Amino acid sequence: MPPMVHSETATTKAFDDAATAVEKSPGHIALSVGPGNHEHIPASHDPDRPDLSFPFQTTNVQEGGFTDEYRITSKTGYITADLALRPVPSHYHTLPAVLADPEKAIRLKQVKLVTWYENDPEDPRNWSNAYKWYITFVCALSVVSIAFATAIIAGDFGGVMREFEVSEVVVALSVSLMIVGFGIGPLILAPLSELHGRRPFWVAPFIVYIIFNIPCALAKNIGTLLVSRFLCGLFGSGPFALAGGAIADIWDNNERGFAVALFAAAPYGGPVLGPIVGGFIGETIGWRWIFWINMMFAGVVACMCATIPETYAPALLLKRAKRLREETGDPNITTEQELFRKTLKEIVIETAVRPFQMIATEPILTLMSMYASLIYGLLYAFFFSFPIVFSEGYGYNDGITGLMFCSVLIGVGIALFVTPRLEKDYLRRAQAKGGRADPEDRLIGMMIGCWFIPIGMFIFGWTSPPTVMPGGGNWVGPCSAGIPFGFGMVVLYFSANAYLIDAFPGYVASALAAKIVIRSGLGAATPLFITAMFHNLGNGWAASVWGFISLALIPIPFCFYRYGKWIRGKSKRAA
Repeated sequence: MPPMVHSETATTKAFDDAATAVEKSPGHIALSVGPGNHEHIPASHDPDRPDLSFPFQTTNVQEGGFTDEYRITSKTGYITADLALRPVPSHYHTLPAVLADPEKAIRLKQVKLVTWYENDPEDPRNWSNAYKWYITFVCALSVVSIAFATAIIAGDFGGVMREFEVSEVVVALSVSLMIVGFGIGPLILAPLSELHGRRPFWVAPFIVYIIFNIPCALAKNIGTLLVSRFLCGLFGSGPFALAGGAIADIWDNNERGFAVALFAAAPYGGPVLGPIVGGFIGETIGWRWIFWINMMFAGVVACMCATIPETYAPALLLKRAKRLREETGDPNITTEQELFRKTLKEIVIETAVRPFQMIATEPILTLMSMYASLIYGLLYAFFFSFPIVFSEGYGYNDGITGLMFCSVLIGVGIALFVTPRLEKDYLRRAQAKGGRADPEDRLIGMMIGCWFIPIGMFIFGWTSPPTVMPGGGNWVGPCSAGIPFGFGMVVLYFSANAYLIDAFPGYVASALAAKIVIRSGLGAATPLFITAMFHNLGNGWAASVWGFISLALIPIPFCFYRYGKWIRGKSKRAA
């Protein structure tokens, strides 16, 4: 960390300037701009909304607070630290420790935090739209490819069961363990990418993931297959940790509507493609080729990921700060992340402890994560219940059964046209409220999508055998259930994710990590019991149980829309 030079002529006025903050709106402090800074907030950026490019997990915000350093532009290419830092956005405003100490605040006046220049060609937000859409496509495709891999084996469970002479529950672990890997990987990769940039982690873990597909394809026993699948999930989780942030890097928060919609659909559209492809592969050339084909697909995607440049503003500005220090000899040129970097112990606590603390103490986070996780679990429940209905009930082969998942893709496609409109509705509500919407305005999508989940489950259960026996076009009933489910799934997740980000702007990384942990846990558990559930309860009542659970959760977004502001007022971490 570069030293903060102390000036003998400096006075406590620097501290007075820094400490005299005017509250612009809850969770955001507007600080006056000193001479020579000339900072400018681009029209594409709303400073009242969370900055997803901020290095939450590796910056000591209790010491240094927050800054818009990574999003604003300036004519000089820097802003002085004493006027740039502000409190962490939460219900209780606490002045950062470095500003609360008069001596440290004086020294901050000498520190220059590097920013982007106006119309800076190195700023990812200024790249051409065509290039940004290419990066967005590759990010979404990378998530699709990894999510696709979790469910592709579902296309031929029978082949694995016969070869290794194990039960379906044991084979289901090949899906569950990969999902567990998804839950653990981002907790490691996310802070590493904050420290070293996103680019190295687009390629290196992906290559390791590809390699571990080889023992999956060549496995001589079920143990080798299961361990390799877990390692595939662990190293393949990179896109889950990086893609959303990379999209936020290149599209500012006032312009990323459809880009975020693509990202929101990718984790759900990918698994749906798996059984469609895997079913025909397993039916024609055997289950081992499922992994060889997946490996080829992953290889193509890895090559595309290798073309993604560094997009992470803190990493790019840190590189610039180091270069400027060498060129000018000024040791005070730095970034906030470099100035207030957390220790390894603090990073471990932030990534491995705080998410669980928030799960236990933040009802908004707990209930919203559980709701989104239920939908994720239901998606994987479909991978096991569809074969029961269409393979056992209708006698279809694995390839035709896989095609039935096309209905879910149709629902996902419809949702892609709706989610950008939800974003526009949110911006309209923000304008109507003077430029700043409440986090609860994000819940409109949940209040729309929540009804479609139970509708899909009830249709699936009561149009399946034995209620409606096979014959003619009767397969359309249970197949069509995927349309409302796919639509509700994406719209609900999109809104829930946005609500958590806006509700915990100062603790975004921990809130999303907590959601990932809950989602992965439920997603991994569902495949282990869903087959027995449908066999024991029957198709109608097994699907109805999930339908009734979905109905019971419908009040959650409505209650938070009504009382969310009051609940946030009781939290120390919420906005």
